Amino acid sequence: MSGVIQALALLAVLLGGYGLKRAHVFGPKDYKVMEGVVFDFTLPGAIIYSFSTNEHHLDMLWLSLFGVISSLIPLLLIFVSTRHLQIRDRVFLMLNGCGMNVGNFCLPIITALLGQGASMSVIMFDIGNSLMMCAGMYAMTTSLLHIPQNEPVDLSHVGNDVAKLPYHRLTDPHARWLRRRANIRNVIRSFYTSVPFDTYVVMVALMIIGVRLPEWFANFFGPISNANGFCSMLMVGMLMDLPASAADIKSVFSVIGWKLLFGILLGVAAWYILPFEPLVRKAVVLVCLAPTAVFSTLFTDRVLGNAKLAGFTLASTGILSLILITTLNALIPI
Repeated sequence: MSGVIQALALLAVLLGGYGLKRAHVFGPKDYKVMEGVVFDFTLPGAIIYSFSTNEHHLDMLWLSLFGVISSLIPLLLIFVSTRHLQIRDRVFLMLNGCGMNVGNFCLPIITALLGQGASMSVIMFDIGNSLMMCAGMYAMTTSLLHIPQNEPVDLSHVGNDVAKLPYHRLTDPHARWLRRRANIRNVIRSFYTSVPFDTYVVMVALMIIGVRLPEWFANFFGPISNANGFCSMLMVGMLMDLPASAADIKSVFSVIGWKLLFGILLGVAAWYILPFEPLVRKAVVLVCLAPTAVFSTLFTDRVLGNAKLAGFTLASTGILSLILITTLNALIPI
């Protein structure tokens, strides 16, 4: 019961963040401040604290592999299934319909529901998921749809029958090499500038070589870790905004449909395929119901300039995920 109460408290923080923004206590861009707090402080602190206070073994890297697959397959399936849609709709679905908001959303909620012992399973899953969220999904979406990376893209002139931009093949070998090098550098930069991903890499490296962090080090990051749930939910609430048209509502419901489909399929696969104890498998099943990632908002804004709709999608799938995770937690015995 205490886990349910904590989950409801996190939902209240999310709604409170949205209410304070509507009351103009927070400005429309103030969420970027919380974004910096969460990604640069509380989430890395939660990762370090969980690695420092929980038992972990190398075989848990299978959870990381499952995390990669859980983000990669949905992206490819959406790409194939939406080949008859307009490019704007494809971009929005590919960037928001795949991947999971694990560190900022599922980690505090599942820890509240299942206890601190389940946090390690969530974090190991998120290591693989982060490979796609930090850069992989953006790089693959822009490459598959032939969209230039890190450049403002105006798709307003694109007709309804255009599913992807035309591919301009360079004839000069040196020009092709420069473009390929620029794309690779952009992807690598997305990884090493992500503090949570860098923290994951360091913690996994320490795990592989068998280094155990001292107790005082874990205690130092304890208060920072405890703040992750509150700050993450407040940030999601501050991102939230209502859709502006019927087309926007349709886009949000399309993302929700894809997320529910993949959540069910991946959850079933996790329960019956992963070779771990019930607590670990249950944690991964709950993670599969995660909402869209915060990075989806960033990348959607970069390509479509529609961060508000992506933020509403994040908040909508977040509320739905909170309900589903809490309900499924009560239904799955361990």
